[in-house]
Amino acid sequence: MLKNRKNAKIVSLVIVAAFVIGILGVGLTQLGDIQAAPSSNIGKVDYNRLLSEHPQSSAVSQTLQKEFEQAQKDFNTKTASMNDKEKQDYAKQTQERLAVREQQLVKPIYDQVDAAIKTVADAKGIAVVFNSNQIIYGGTDITDDVLKKLK
Repeated sequence: MLKNRKNAKIVSLVIVAAFVIGILGVGLTQLGDIQAAPSSNIGKVDYNRLLSEHPQSSAVSQTLQKEFEQAQKDFNTKTASMNDKEKQDYAKQTQERLAVREQQLVKPIYDQVDAAIKTVADAKGIAVVFNSNQIIYGGTDITDDVLKKLK
């Protein structure tokens, strides 16, 4: 009986080893295919640069700054007679309101940048575009072309 358990363990280990080797073999062949395509259709962009150099970004920043300053003044005026709990609640409401407003102002810029990236990528035959800070090596940089499209 001890011999049968030992044989069962050995057979199980052999099966597991064969399975692992098979999976590794499949993985390595797939990895080899990826590395074998140096002229791929992968693009990259500096997304932060696209956002900061967008024609409307400075106007949005100025608007947000003015609204923040006005909210700060309103907060100081309205909370003068409030207790700490009321001040915290009002501050939370103000922050939420400013965050919603920021999203309203920034969303069109993001949408325009994304649309310009897609247009440029399609024109160049690029199937996938990554943010350049996610790529270590390779990929076609289309940042300048997208900026030209935005302007």
